[in-house]
Amino acid sequence: MKRNILFVVNPISGDLDKSELIETVKSYAVTCHINLKVYETTGQNDISQIKALYNEHLPIRIVVAGGDGTVKMVAEAMEEYDVIVGILPAGSANGLSVDLNLPKTLEENLSIAFHNNYIEMDMISINGKKSIHLSDIGLNADLIKNYEESNIRGFWGYASQAYTTIKESGDPFVVSITANNQTVKHEARMVVIANSQKYGTGVVINPNGAINDGKFELVVLKNLDLIILGKIITGNMPIDSDDIVIISTDQAVIKTNHPVSFQIDGEYCGAQTKLDIHILHKQMKIAVP
Repeated sequence: MKRNILFVVNPISGDLDKSELIETVKSYAVTCHINLKVYETTGQNDISQIKALYNEHLPIRIVVAGGDGTVKMVAEAMEEYDVIVGILPAGSANGLSVDLNLPKTLEENLSIAFHNNYIEMDMISINGKKSIHLSDIGLNADLIKNYEESNIRGFWGYASQAYTTIKESGDPFVVSITANNQTVKHEARMVVIANSQKYGTGVVINPNGAINDGKFELVVLKNLDLIILGKIITGNMPIDSDDIVIISTDQAVIKTNHPVSFQIDGEYCGAQTKLDIHILHKQMKIAVP
């Protein structure tokens, strides 16, 4: 009997044409005697469409080609179903695939996404929204907002916006964090809410993170000049700095003294003054090497 697999593609992620990728995946499925159903996301009603396709075909796996945002959307669509998600990294932000140590080539990723074993991965709920990877409040969210509004893409887009973001940043904000039955206050430039260790650039922001340990980490960066932000973007974060505080917990409340830019998994979510955060343990089955 043929196995059903649903293939979800974000056709515009990472500004790359996906037609070749889709053809490769289709012929791979034929070789493996897999019944493949392809769905291209449109940004309109994707979650309900994916649910409908799942109920119609009952796939044993859903393979996703896109960035962290696409993976997260599929995870939300499949929240109540027991299905394994495989990833073919093809977005501008592929932090999750970096964390899962997925290989670089499509060929290697195909066999993992379609056949390999899986882990049960945590997600984080922040004000009711789900985060699979890294969210933050402060300068990096400003940077993402500026990047989304600019017209230069890719690394140089980030680099030029990083410069602008630091140059235009005002005073640090005061953050109060309640976690593990205590409340602490810090002046901060940025607070990272991390389910995992690395940003998509490969930078380790949270050395003790694990995506299935039932905990998340809050990484408070008290100072953040262009040099440190540059190190974050290029992947050389000095993690032993006195300017960094790391709190590990399964739930927390963050409050700021004025509205501060906030982003979830690379998507800008407006300015916030309060974040209610808790872990969603073993929320998603994800294929790993």
